[in-house]
Amino acid sequence: MDKQLIQEYIARRVAKELRDGDVCNLGIGLPTLVANFVNGGKSVWFQSENGFVGLGPTPDETNFDEFITNAGGKPVTILPGGMFFDSATSFGIIRGGHVDLTVLGALQVDAHGNIANYMIPGKLVPGMGGAMDLLSGARKVIVAMEHTAKGEAKILNECNLPLTARGEVDLIVTEMGVIEVTKEGLVLKEINPEFTVEQVQAVTQPTLIIAEDLKSME
Repeated sequence: MDKQLIQEYIARRVAKELRDGDVCNLGIGLPTLVANFVNGGKSVWFQSENGFVGLGPTPDETNFDEFITNAGGKPVTILPGGMFFDSATSFGIIRGGHVDLTVLGALQVDAHGNIANYMIPGKLVPGMGGAMDLLSGARKVIVAMEHTAKGEAKILNECNLPLTARGEVDLIVTEMGVIEVTKEGLVLKEINPEFTVEQVQAVTQPTLIIAEDLKSME
């Protein structure tokens, strides 16, 4: 699969974690694609920390409003019933525990559920945005990312980049599988049928616990 197909594959699987009535925040990049794959029978409210709720599917290049953007500055749509508000209200929603789940990308995740997702070595970054608040305020945290970066593992025994949060990650979804973070370790719950368990383990630093009912990732 090329990069676009990989990202769509991950986003489709993450969308299955959404429940009817959820308030969900989507991080910039890959996570924004999740809004494109919500099943018709679910009513999910996507929140963007720059100040609105009711984010819809990604617009095409010929039909977008340049004044409606997500926190990453990318054009998005807003659904009927959506609303705009100031940053104080937006972060009140996040810090007040009103976000059911957040979907974020990551540079690194480790065996303890720690996450590093804002500082790229050697590059100037403005800050972590709302990631720290989302990781501590959301009831469930899903990391949606490609399994490796230039062939190097991103799921590590210990993160070696500055941490955004400690012990907050609940689930990791990559193109290779679905991994749950537990007190006992990282549990491989689902696997992409294009890969073997041995191939997934080869690019994952922590020793994975293989679920007894390991399922194929759909």
